[in-house]
Amino acid sequence: MASALPEPVARLITAVNSGDSEAFLDTFSPDGTVDDGGRVFTGREEIREWSDAELIGAQTTLDVTADITTGEFTTITAEVGGEGFTGTSHFSFTVQDDLVQQMTITA
Repeated sequence: MASALPEPVARLITAVNSGDSEAFLDTFSPDGTVDDGGRVFTGREEIREWSDAELIGAQTTLDVTADITTGEFTTITAEVGGEGFTGTSHFSFTVQDDLVQQMTITA
């Protein structure tokens, strides 16, 4: 993982790779969102339900191969492993007040 990642994004990736649901959820602001290919999940409980089924529950791993940060916006390219979707995917993050406000996933 690149050292230039904003701390909240780095924490999120570490939490996913270690299978730590609580640490993953703690990276989001209270009204944070996940946009997974147009399906939007808002707030801790909706994000937890999505993650339990499709991210941490699927033992996902993220191997960051590229990243760029401009202000509060970060985009990464990652090789996704696990029991769900695998392959290359792109993740965009909006960070505010040291928390992830939005994570958008596109193939």
